[in-house]
Amino acid sequence: MVMVGEQPGDQEDKVGAPFVGPAGRLLDRALVEAGIQRDEVYVTNAVKHFKWEPRGKARIHKKPDRSEITACHAWLESELEVVRPELVVLLGATAAQALLGPQFRVTRERGTVIRRDGMPAMVATIHPSAVLRSNDREAEFAGLVADLRVAAGVLQHVA
Repeated sequence: MVMVGEQPGDQEDKVGAPFVGPAGRLLDRALVEAGIQRDEVYVTNAVKHFKWEPRGKARIHKKPDRSEITACHAWLESELEVVRPELVVLLGATAAQALLGPQFRVTRERGTVIRRDGMPAMVATIHPSAVLRSNDREAEFAGLVADLRVAAGVLQHVA
């Protein structure tokens, strides 16, 4: 399984590894609840650099634009060619649109298995940071776990 996020966050940029900050800790919890072992998952991002703006001493995340997603696409494709996953989990709209096109909407198709010619099976879900920003974190977390359980089910059928 490969999980694709949006871009590194502040902590990820400083450490040099994906999903090691607050969203990564939440993702770890969701993976455990879904029955997926993180050490068996290759985790990457659609955009390879941290786009941010200064706000005081903090570096605040800025959503990457289409040109940045396109510029990094070759790296993502290369990672998928090397890893050759049975399944790709797309964490958030940026990741989903990087592989499925700008018209794709996570809100409409999350938690379903998506099959496209020449690509591994895919499941789109919300990005863990969306859970952290939500007014109803419990419900959003439960939805993330439910989507990850769909992904775990796909892998069980492949094995």
